[in-house]
Amino acid sequence: MTAEEDTAIVAGQLADLTRAVQEMSDQLKSLRTRADSQQERADTQQERIDLAARELAEVSERLQAAANALRASI
Repeated sequence: MTAEEDTAIVAGQLADLTRAVQEMSDQLKSLRTRADSQQERADTQQERIDLAARELAEVSERLQAAANALRASI
């Protein structure tokens, strides 16, 4: 095998490796984008859960107060 053939083989391998690295980079970017989107949805859901829990606690307090008032009036 000549030096030119060796160089051509190595150049081909480097080109293949460069393409593979670029594909992996693209995949990582896509995964990051999806992960960010999922995190935003999870944050929004957590905010909704927190709000619902606060509202439920307020309703529970009002119901307890109403039950206490009813007991007192009987």
